[in-house]
Amino acid sequence: MTTLLVIAKEPRPGRVKTRLTPPFDAESAAALAEAALVDTLRAVAAAPARRRVLVLDGEPGPWLPPGFDVVPQRGGGLDRRLAAAFAGCDGPALLIGMDTPQVTPDLLTVDFAGCDAYFGGAEDGGFWALGLAEPDPALLRGVPMSTSATGAVQRGRLVAAGLRVRDLPLLRDVDTADDAEAVAALAPHSLFAAELARLRAVGTR
Repeated sequence: MTTLLVIAKEPRPGRVKTRLTPPFDAESAAALAEAALVDTLRAVAAAPARRRVLVLDGEPGPWLPPGFDVVPQRGGGLDRRLAAAFAGCDGPALLIGMDTPQVTPDLLTVDFAGCDAYFGGAEDGGFWALGLAEPDPALLRGVPMSTSATGAVQRGRLVAAGLRVRDLPLLRDVDTADDAEAVAALAPHSLFAAELARLRAVGTR
């Protein structure tokens, strides 16, 4: 079975989702980040896995459900932190971020029979998921992160290594207020959508 990894930041005001401010204040942006993280962890908890790991920058809070191992992020830049997350895995692993609260357990139910890697591209040019049948940290080190070419470079790295890549659906990350509205519409029953509606109702945005 697959190890499911979630790489995330502790949802503290001023440390997460800074591109949501404005129109949201730091506390509201952190509340949306927490809701997105909770939705993500719930999907991971409901998907089949050999192990579930939260790779965390910060400290766990009451938002963390049972059944997760928590390990600190290590390595410096994001490429090295992702590489370190895979380095801690023994066997197939799928890594996702906390920016796609619309993710479902079905999307995370992967089978590496017939492929060596899974790749989930993001609409902004990055990626929301990366799966490796045989985790190799070198496949991530040196990939430029947080650019419009990040996903293409990362997927190209997999192909250049001779891996058989299976693509997951393209998803939209939550980075901006427009993203938040669009993703909430895609997942109307999510905690993220409920939190966005609450913030609208109290006039935060």
